[in-house]
Amino acid sequence: MNRFRPRGVWGFILRRLLLGVLVLILVSILVFLATQALGDPARAILGRQATPASLAALRRQLHLNRPVIDQYWTWVTGLLHGNLGISLAAQEPVTTLLRPRLVNSAVLVALAAVLSIPLSIAIGAYAALKREKVFDQTSSNLLLAMAALPEFVVALVLVILFATTVFHVLPAISTIPPGSRPWNNWVALVLPIITLVIAVAPYVSRIMRASMIEVLESDYVEMARLKGLPERTVLVRHALPNALGPVFQVIALNLAYLAGGIIIIEVVFNYAGIGSAVQEAVLNHDLPVIQALAMLLAAVYVILNLLADVATILVTPKLRTRL
Repeated sequence: MNRFRPRGVWGFILRRLLLGVLVLILVSILVFLATQALGDPARAILGRQATPASLAALRRQLHLNRPVIDQYWTWVTGLLHGNLGISLAAQEPVTTLLRPRLVNSAVLVALAAVLSIPLSIAIGAYAALKREKVFDQTSSNLLLAMAALPEFVVALVLVILFATTVFHVLPAISTIPPGSRPWNNWVALVLPIITLVIAVAPYVSRIMRASMIEVLESDYVEMARLKGLPERTVLVRHALPNALGPVFQVIALNLAYLAGGIIIIEVVFNYAGIGSAVQEAVLNHDLPVIQALAMLLAAVYVILNLLADVATILVTPKLRTRL
């Protein structure tokens, strides 16, 4: 049996892809069953005063009168063909409804990731090099305090400090007019991005510090120093790549968290992203929108974890030899 098992990095990627597909199938079943339990979409659309005849007609129009298995199969096959369905509330394709909001949220996540990941790695690595010194102790205490704060608390504190009576230099809300794009008003993005950076940076920095300390105390780093290699070479070529392995996993989890946790931040700042889309879909019992967003977030988790695994293997020679 083992000779038919793909080996090497490509074999690992193939196995992880198959596992990711299996996870998405299971998630699709759970998402579909969970949304079925939210209630009757026809009742939510027509209201409590709707007559039985109008409810029955709308259910037929929306294909809600079909067996659950048929509804699930139609939905899944539509996903495979890029068809996310029709919004029950807006009566337009879910793709058309969500596209501008997904772009808005993607801008926030991308900017927060670009800022937080290099900053977190730099802080963690430098704290490890200055272990038990002033910078290490100060940064550790500050990061621990930041990690203990919920995102909405951080957002409210930033609004109080920079958007009200203290400084009043930034807008308190990040409203995007219909048809506009986030990059048309960069100032409105500052507070949401800072909030997301503060939400992510503490975890990545602390893991980077712990991983870097462990690597700096390893035998191969000590051997590189005994060979007379410059300290810069030891750190860049030997210590840093091996320390990044565990950090990639944390980065993937935090980026996936950004994709889902951004909902709270968008609600606080009245930002037109997937947060408002989720809120409206739940209130309106808009099942296709809820299902599409849930599957999107699940796919983001699977893809980011796959990329983290591959990156960990590429920078860790020990893991490559075991495949």
